[in-house]
Amino acid sequence: MTVTDTDAAERELAEALRLEVSRLLLDQYRRLEETGGVPLSPQQHRAMGERLLAEELERRIEQRLLLGAPTSLDKAAEARAMRAAHHALFGLGGLQGLLEDPEIENVFANGCDQVFVRYADGHKEQVGPIAASDAELAELVRSIASRGGTEERRFDRAVPRLNMQLPDGSRLFAVMAVSERVSLSIRRHRYPRASLPELRALGMFDAELENLLRAFVLARKNLIVAGGTNMGKTTLLRALASEIPATERLVTIEDTYELGLHLDGLHPDVVPMQAREANIEGEGEVSQAELVRWGLRMAPDRVIVGEVRGAEVVPMCTAMSQGNDGSLSTIHASSSRGVFTKLAAYAVQAPERLGLEATNLLVASAVHFVIHLARDASGRRAVSSIREVVGADGDQLISNEVYRPGPDRRAVYATPLRSETLAELELTGYQPTSHGGWSR
Repeated sequence: MTVTDTDAAERELAEALRLEVSRLLLDQYRRLEETGGVPLSPQQHRAMGERLLAEELERRIEQRLLLGAPTSLDKAAEARAMRAAHHALFGLGGLQGLLEDPEIENVFANGCDQVFVRYADGHKEQVGPIAASDAELAELVRSIASRGGTEERRFDRAVPRLNMQLPDGSRLFAVMAVSERVSLSIRRHRYPRASLPELRALGMFDAELENLLRAFVLARKNLIVAGGTNMGKTTLLRALASEIPATERLVTIEDTYELGLHLDGLHPDVVPMQAREANIEGEGEVSQAELVRWGLRMAPDRVIVGEVRGAEVVPMCTAMSQGNDGSLSTIHASSSRGVFTKLAAYAVQAPERLGLEATNLLVASAVHFVIHLARDASGRRAVSSIREVVGADGDQLISNEVYRPGPDRRAVYATPLRSETLAELELTGYQPTSHGGWSR
């Protein structure tokens, strides 16, 4: 057989195994329903499926031997076919292998066969197909959606987009019907339990900034982490949260679960909340803005909003200014100063319809520091700017850029902290090591 013939036979075997095991599992569920049996747990479902998969492959091999049929696939090819069937049944199909590569950060598919990946070092490559057709790719996305998450997530012409978290914590966004082909992007989180020392080792900041960021958290400063897409905002937010004392009660609010602070082993008292889309009848939607209000009723020590992108900015800043100090969030912005423009734009679109002057007063009373991330001259993610919010004067929000982008776009010392701020940080044990201008 040619390589092409072998590949085709391998795919055919994988699909046959998938279909037969799917049928056997469905029959098992029907029998349980008819007899009133206890439904299988996810673990039992997977274990049964794996057993049926192995038995079905063995049955096909024995049948071929009994008939004296020639062997079309060797043991290695049979193993690959079985693995592909397993991925389709219990994993992520053609995406599984890509997501098992620890160096891949992003996956982009413009149809089943136009697939690209971006690696941790920044380079991008085109890889092989992840499905046999666009219809199969759409079915794969539906299958993933049906097995993941805690809410109904559709993917069809009526609901042509899907936004969800994958089992490994990656974030998937897919569209169909509104684009020429079924398309998706997957953003991976390679450091789900990041810490400040780990990010310093990766070159995101130096020891001085590590100590400063830690002091921000311990001094209960309200922080907004800003930057462009795929710049490491969520990773830095996790690292900052890792410095929060374990005794504190946290409420996390997200559009799609990504932070995972309730799973990090560091914080036993966490209430994770996720926004919910409307169901097929157009009911049941719960926005992030509503979740912020609900979260405040749960007596949190800190409120953490995964990403500010709309009306939730007003209740979040209100929470920050009313005693929930030490709260954290992220926002998309091209500079640390640009964060204030974004916040104002979101506030004017919120139900409260806050004007610029009112927004500036609210932000000045709520946000203490903005931390901006960018890529340095070598392409690495790095802290490029840290801005301290000082106050508001009419339509102007006053701030000091304590660290500004240097020639290589990495943060360099620029302006002293306010003396009262420095005094608060020193109470946490912080001692500036490199800038005499910070000494009182």
